[in-house]
Amino acid sequence: MTTIVSASPDAPAEGLAPLKLLIAAPRGFCAGVDRAIEIVERALDKFGQPVFVRHEIVHNRYVVDGLKEKGAIFVEELDEVPDGSPVVFSAHGVPKVIPATATARGLDWLDATCPLVSKVHRQAERHVEAGRHILFVGHKGHPEVIGTMGQVPDGAITLVETIEDVLALAFPEGTPLAFLTQTTLSVDDTREIVAALRSRFPEISGPRAEDICYATSNRQAAVKAIAERCDLLLVIGAPNSSNSLRLVEVAEREGTPARLIQRGSEIDLAWLANVETLGLTAGASAPEVLVREVIDRLREWRAVEEETVTTTVEKMVFKLPRQLTD
Repeated sequence: MTTIVSASPDAPAEGLAPLKLLIAAPRGFCAGVDRAIEIVERALDKFGQPVFVRHEIVHNRYVVDGLKEKGAIFVEELDEVPDGSPVVFSAHGVPKVIPATATARGLDWLDATCPLVSKVHRQAERHVEAGRHILFVGHKGHPEVIGTMGQVPDGAITLVETIEDVLALAFPEGTPLAFLTQTTLSVDDTREIVAALRSRFPEISGPRAEDICYATSNRQAAVKAIAERCDLLLVIGAPNSSNSLRLVEVAEREGTPARLIQRGSEIDLAWLANVETLGLTAGASAPEVLVREVIDRLREWRAVEEETVTTTVEKMVFKLPRQLTD
């Protein structure tokens, strides 16, 4: 679908060729992010202000600020939540000790963990019950990694970030092993690491497919579909958003320069010098309103010819917690 939109009346567009804008689809919010945001909004409706949220509900400042305006209070640790207050756990998941502590304190808590992350948590528990040591492919310090590693006892799981980490692993012969992966990784990088794990440990157990979520995979595939046609690609997302950072890497791996931005105001006109075709996508935590904001910003400088390139249509919907639907 192609739409031609003129530059705004005050734009210095005379003498400049129209900017061809390839907009990736799917992009932006995934079902897990939609669900997490709705959980906070419904909790505010049910409990009134304030509702506390442990960590950013999703990695997007625009979304977080919008929820703050509605009465959500974001904290880093559970001890910042007053007794008797409702609290929501972020979409990235939390270690087991967090809900256990909340229950012990008598807090009303809601778990906004993405169901696809919860699935990985359950897999981790089953592997430990079966006596397997888990090799978890992920990025150190990411909330999802902290949450998943916190599902099992200390010493039952080892983080693997690179092929070099795989080569450095040392387990006694015959040690039962399993692998799991963070849901927001690079599809290509993860495939290589998993291949290295299987090569070193042929008997290792693992899921039939890596645990990278459908939305992460789909957004990376959409970037690949447009990258070779673009002189530059913009990714709307937060610097602490794993899936957004991976979209930048995917474009660059395809040979296309890419920049991560959070808002339209961050675009530098100098970036568009010699750019005839610009790619645009958004990470899974970035709302569509920010995509339109970026396009409006571009229209201040150039006439824009939009083309949406669709590689798949997403229909995934996740159920809300029972506490909010009863």
